[in-house]
Amino acid sequence: MNKRANAINVSIGTRIIAFLWDYVIIAGYIVFLIGVSYLIRPLLIPLFTTDPILAEVTGFLFITLPVYLYFALCEGSVSHATWGKRKMGIVVTGIYGHSIGLGSSLFRSALKFVPWELAHFTIWHMVIPSNYSNSFYYSLLGTVYGLALLYLISPLWSKNKQTLYDYISGTVIRYKDKD
Repeated sequence: MNKRANAINVSIGTRIIAFLWDYVIIAGYIVFLIGVSYLIRPLLIPLFTTDPILAEVTGFLFITLPVYLYFALCEGSVSHATWGKRKMGIVVTGIYGHSIGLGSSLFRSALKFVPWELAHFTIWHMVIPSNYSNSFYYSLLGTVYGLALLYLISPLWSKNKQTLYDYISGTVIRYKDKD
């Protein structure tokens, strides 16, 4: 079977299970952050309550950036996969089976996390008063849900079962070739 055809065989269910395995790591990291936050609570409170931009940047640095780097570094490494993808026997490659490298992996992961970070931006600005109108918030939330929905359903109509961010970044999920 050629490498391009091999990409078609990975089901959405397999990808979801791989993500759930990865979420074990993410949840462990979040539990760790919660534990640490209790120890340094007086230092954190001003970072999350005084200004929505400061709260957004702090949240990005503590939550989004480490998770983003986990995906980008693992998928751009020689294994081409996160822990969850390795458990499911799948990898991230270029459309023709070639290694994507760190640059492409960083780009792919950035696209993947746009809805997540846009949601954080919107929520922080809704929770901490800012000068944006309610219609602005609702349009941002609509964009978040629209992108998330596109990301979820795009593999259903894609010939190679690519998500929108895979299509834009020129990547696919395929089963790891047997050595």
